[in-house]
Amino acid sequence: MNLARRTLIGIPYLWLLLLFLVPFGIILKISLSDVTLAIPPYTPTLDLTEGWSGIRAFLRGLDWENYVFLTEDDLYWKAYLSSLKIALISTFFTLCVGYPIAYGMARAAPEWRPTLMMLVILPFWTSFLIRVYAWIGILSSEGYLNQFLQWIGLISEPLQIMNTPTAVYIGIVYTYLPFMILPIYATLDRMDESLLEAAEDLGCSRLSAFWMVTFPLSRSGIIAGCFLVFIPAIGEFVIPSLLGGSSTLMIGKVLWEEFFSNRDWPVASAVAIILLLILVIPIILFQKNQEKEQEADA
Repeated sequence: MNLARRTLIGIPYLWLLLLFLVPFGIILKISLSDVTLAIPPYTPTLDLTEGWSGIRAFLRGLDWENYVFLTEDDLYWKAYLSSLKIALISTFFTLCVGYPIAYGMARAAPEWRPTLMMLVILPFWTSFLIRVYAWIGILSSEGYLNQFLQWIGLISEPLQIMNTPTAVYIGIVYTYLPFMILPIYATLDRMDESLLEAAEDLGCSRLSAFWMVTFPLSRSGIIAGCFLVFIPAIGEFVIPSLLGGSSTLMIGKVLWEEFFSNRDWPVASAVAIILLLILVIPIILFQKNQEKEQEADA
């Protein structure tokens, strides 16, 4: 293997080492520490200045107290379950909204597809925080949505949407919708349309041809889109904080409160480690799906 190839392969691994493994090791170390009133607010149980003797002493006296605490306090497992529920439901709604859009883009005239693609990625040109704040003005009691519904006579008094799970679902679906549309569109755009013509020649209706040909062939894009939405949604913090209020329980909010409000860094680090381990499962499944797709293309 020549030097250029080794360098090309080594750069991604160096990137992972610096931006994933090193921070993961630091968080893991803090999660095994003891909380204290100091700066920083923890007492490390691993002292690297002592060399190998310190590492051996650390391994012999591993303290899993913070992880045990997470199992004893129902706040944490309820937050994990609530985050899983919200992420799954949001992913489902994002798929329901995103698939028709991606399908329409793939079936649009070729000269219109770049414009439609630009409209999908256009929200990324605006700050994420500003886009979430904009939904406060839309969903609040005096917001544009309630004003419009009252103007057309559909409701007589404002709906309470803000500070509810409904607002969180709306915010997540809107924010992560491009991540669902783009992989599905890429899959549908590569599909051979002669397969649909063959299905219709064999007696299938347009709807039957869609369910028997188009939908199965777009499954890889659906899986990729669902993972790209589910993985960040489960640890979302900004959207539930701004739109969900105190009534919405998600692990991202709990993590922030432990770090910055309670100043309990060891427990917060343990929460982060467990969340990462939960996310490893869909990440591995996503990688296996990508490998299968590459093998099928080959």
